[in-house]
Amino acid sequence: MLALFPGDEVQYLSSDSLAESEDVSDDVDPQLYSPDLLNGLKMSGMPNHRLVLKVGVPIMLLRNINHKKSMFNGTRLQVVSLGRRVIEAKVVSGTNIGYRTLISRINLTPTDKKLPFKLKRRQFPICLCFAMTINKSQGQSLSRVGLYLKNPAFSHGQLYVALSRVKSQDAIKLLILDKELKLTNKTTNVVYKEIFGNLEG
Repeated sequence: MLALFPGDEVQYLSSDSLAESEDVSDDVDPQLYSPDLLNGLKMSGMPNHRLVLKVGVPIMLLRNINHKKSMFNGTRLQVVSLGRRVIEAKVVSGTNIGYRTLISRINLTPTDKKLPFKLKRRQFPICLCFAMTINKSQGQSLSRVGLYLKNPAFSHGQLYVALSRVKSQDAIKLLILDKELKLTNKTTNVVYKEIFGNLEG
């Protein structure tokens, strides 16, 4: 998708290191974890070590950076300019559409407790956003939606959230696959009836 945009690519590399933490075992030897190993780690909710962008591409914030301007985790933006130390972007979703902001690198640490150490990654808190999960789309209004359901929605209300991002059914297209990965026009809508138990009577 990035190749379809005109202009030159700009690459941003993170600075990765082991963070000091009381949660980390004293047995962790920093020499065992080379910069190459740390750079290669990819985790949910964290920007990659290598971030490649072009002017005009859609991005999404991975952290809350400005509460007053509703710049929260999940906010979608479009890159306006790419500097050495800052990225200028304009908001394309939420209540502040059109608002321009400067994004700088910040120190990020993953919440994943499975790692035997705590990673500190200094990088722009963004990722490319040509597609997003249903959970990330919650609360956003979109002009058009393409919904890819290789697997059925797995929690209560998730399918409703996905289908209600647009104002009319003409603005949504669905691609649904069955267990044999063949096209179908049916999917499961998960409903926890216990939630509605208190509403009866």
